[in-house]
Amino acid sequence: MKTESTINHRNSSHEPLIPQENKTAIELKGSVFTLTVLRLHSGDIPSIEAELKKRLAAGPRFFEDAPIVVDIEDLKNQDVDLDFKELSQLMRNLRLIPVGVRHGNPKQQQAAIAAGLALMKGGAIKDLPGMQTEQTVASKPMTQKQTTPANKPKLPDMATTDDGSIPKTTKVVRQPIRSGQQIYAQGGDLIILAAVNAGAEVVADGNIHIYAALRGRALAGVKGDKNARIFCQNMEAELVSVDGHYRVFEDQMPSELKQQTVQVFLTDGQLQIELLN
Repeated sequence: MKTESTINHRNSSHEPLIPQENKTAIELKGSVFTLTVLRLHSGDIPSIEAELKKRLAAGPRFFEDAPIVVDIEDLKNQDVDLDFKELSQLMRNLRLIPVGVRHGNPKQQQAAIAAGLALMKGGAIKDLPGMQTEQTVASKPMTQKQTTPANKPKLPDMATTDDGSIPKTTKVVRQPIRSGQQIYAQGGDLIILAAVNAGAEVVADGNIHIYAALRGRALAGVKGDKNARIFCQNMEAELVSVDGHYRVFEDQMPSELKQQTVQVFLTDGQLQIELLN
């Protein structure tokens, strides 16, 4: 009787009863994450260790506990028996977290699986949910008047391709990009009319134009465009990268660059940051 009385009381208060069969312990959903790629040109572990330590010294805390994908495309046609267990331990000792392997021949892939690494298939970067952007098909070069808000310093017009046309698409973002968010302009340029906050990331196949403060990370030319550039009105970045060549600003932005209008580009494979007057 007590049990029946309790049930009737719950029903009379109109509390929803959730059927037990509808409850689940887990959910599987797709998501998008930023992963650093470690591309190996050699299978020699001591050489990899020495080079990693050298690279990480430039920004030790920036990559701390970062998930890493190991790209072994350069080794797949070589007779290289890479010791993935030793490589994984080396990376963990350096506070890197190996999560998977990309490319490689079938033998190398099986060795990676045996070492507890996933096989990464790659794919396009996508915007995180909640980002409201405008994407337009470019029919003619955008002028300075069209792209630059009033009373802003002048930045160069969008770069053109070899035939004189501009990239096929341009993505425009008008609201600030918050920490943890990522936005990607596929196949063209990215124009941002608000701040990119610390912990946020903006990515483009082409150029990136930021008419506000860049406090997060900006990666241009991510699919191999060596001519891509980053234009920034207020330089306070955590990281800038063009075609995979990057510079980390972990502790403090150099005084000659801080809060200045700059462009970032490659010259003979070297990343350059130049003031724009």
